[in-house]
Amino acid sequence: MKKIGFLSFGHWADHPAYQTRTASDTLLQSIDLAVAAEEIGIDGAYFRVHHFAAQLASPFPLLSAIGAKTSKIEIGTGVIDMRYENPLYMVEDAGAADLISGGRLQLGISRGSPEQVIDGWRYFGYEPAEGQTDADMGRDKALQFLNKLDGKGFASPNPNPMFPNPPGLLRLEPHAEGLRERIWWGAASNATAVWAAENGMHLQSSTLKMDESGKPFHVQQAEQIRLYKEAWKKAGHQREPRVSVSRSIFALVNEQDRYYFGHENSRTDKRGYIEKDMRAIFGRSYAAEPDKLIEELSKDEAIQEADTILLTIPNTLGTDYNAHVLSSILEHVAPGLGWR
Repeated sequence: MKKIGFLSFGHWADHPAYQTRTASDTLLQSIDLAVAAEEIGIDGAYFRVHHFAAQLASPFPLLSAIGAKTSKIEIGTGVIDMRYENPLYMVEDAGAADLISGGRLQLGISRGSPEQVIDGWRYFGYEPAEGQTDADMGRDKALQFLNKLDGKGFASPNPNPMFPNPPGLLRLEPHAEGLRERIWWGAASNATAVWAAENGMHLQSSTLKMDESGKPFHVQQAEQIRLYKEAWKKAGHQREPRVSVSRSIFALVNEQDRYYFGHENSRTDKRGYIEKDMRAIFGRSYAAEPDKLIEELSKDEAIQEADTILLTIPNTLGTDYNAHVLSSILEHVAPGLGWR
């Protein structure tokens, strides 16, 4: 059994083929798709966060709206770039979104990836400390965020407050009980996956990873997951870790599917540089008739190691078609792989 969610990048553009022409279209259709996904039995609705782009950015208003209109589906991110964040303000936003959803938030965070502008986090008012890299800054902010999520008091109360204070040091409010145990780290390397385990975060591994051995993508990703699980066990955490992998998977069950994805050419892994001196490997896409998909996906070692599959969706094609994409996986592919 595996949990199956969708991952949306939330693109929009004034393009005649797009159902999402504006930011409003994307936000409202994201809510509608989460509602539809819950109705058909999808387990999670996850959203990517990018700044300075015609894509979803500030996640908490969207997550809160989805939380208010659904009742069961997990709601999350994959991922929030911590270089851009105020960790304390984020504790408050995340706490509110989690309470609105009834404790269904599954928050994916990371040090971030290359963005649309040079050092975009500087425009948000953040600078790495002396001797730090921007990646160091992102990880430090993540640790601050985790620390304050625990709900322990840390701030000295005003002796003459506007409203009465409880005794002792004050914590951030609203506090969401249990949210600290539902934070995920998006790791692109083996070392950061181990670091995530040591700090008690679940693991999100996407369709991109640092190329650390030259092996096929799914093999490298499976090795990363096994290292993560070993580190989690060694750290002695008293709860079970979760691991998600992202995949672009399309079951070709009608002519519309074949029109959109029948000529999908990303049938092999690709390698390239996403930053200077950072060689990465990009996982292949899957698009085929259900029986062929089942055969191909059964050989994916990383999927076997994960408990959660996040299906990347073409959000620009609209709510109805994306609900069909997800339903096709549930009906025609998941049972054959033992996911359902």
